[in-house]
Amino acid sequence: GEETEHTPVWCMRQAGRYLPEFRETRAAQDFFATCRSPKLCCELTLQPLRRFPLDAAIIFSDILVVPQALGMEVVMVPGKGPTFPEPLKEVEDLLKLRQKVDVTAELGYVFQAITLTRHSLEGKVPLIGFSGAPWTLMSYMIEGGGSTTMSKAKGWLYRHPEASHQLLRLLADVVTDYLVGQVAAGAQALQLFESHAGHLGPEQFQEFALPYIRDIARGVKSKLKAEALPLVPMIVFAKDAHYALSDLAQAGYEVVGLDWTIRPQEARAQTGKNITLQGNLDPCALYAPKEKIGELVKKMLEGFGTQRYIANLGHGLYPDMNPEHVGAFVEAVHAHSRHINKHS
Repeated sequence: GEETEHTPVWCMRQAGRYLPEFRETRAAQDFFATCRSPKLCCELTLQPLRRFPLDAAIIFSDILVVPQALGMEVVMVPGKGPTFPEPLKEVEDLLKLRQKVDVTAELGYVFQAITLTRHSLEGKVPLIGFSGAPWTLMSYMIEGGGSTTMSKAKGWLYRHPEASHQLLRLLADVVTDYLVGQVAAGAQALQLFESHAGHLGPEQFQEFALPYIRDIARGVKSKLKAEALPLVPMIVFAKDAHYALSDLAQAGYEVVGLDWTIRPQEARAQTGKNITLQGNLDPCALYAPKEKIGELVKKMLEGFGTQRYIANLGHGLYPDMNPEHVGAFVEAVHAHSRHINKHS
């Protein structure tokens, strides 16, 4: 919420397959083996910053390291994406999960990657840490991978509400400790990804997602205080959850991330003056010619205003995007926001 001379910008999945150097670094190694190598995570995190004048780095990792910490196996299947060979099928399967997780023992490799990257950045830009939110993690653990309907996971919410809450509570506790550990390791901001919010209707979101999103913000902040760690800004990104924007604005996060399906003015009206917004250019806009990208960015900045605002895409970058167009997006945000600030 501090005043800035240009609007800061970063991109979800900025360390990604659209970069040839990323593909080269990743080629030799299994995806999750890469996640477990602090040195490789650091290198992948820094690659986009060497190319573009981005205003933040986000640690290279994956939201599914949390289910792994609970004892589940996850493999990255080329062409298919993340896959759980043994997803949760019955309520009894919850007993197979670790009920007490020592995040340093299970996820210490992420903390090491954060510390190494924070040193390597030498204060140039802040480093963002992140986690998946409980409902999104639960949906992967039950579906066994991506799904267009999430019908198995949503089935649990209707058939086994108590067991669902038990699982969501366990996930919320682990995510809270995981995020606090990231700050202790050097993360300067945190983003919670509720990527599958859009599969829930308002009632289910209210019951099975929002309470845990709130608890995580509250839990992280009180533990940071107790451990005398910096109270870093927190961002919540609940994709396709427009029906919950005013609730998310009051959930304890300084920043609310938006996907591309909501108008900036509407988002401002629903979140109020004290929340910083982040987003929300349609990632596919980056397929447009560079001039068109500039026009779309200008329009976006006029919609949000240049303050209390972090420019980003409304979702992650796709693997077939042209890095030059990503550069055009970043530069357009800086140029147009500077111009608006100077003439307002």
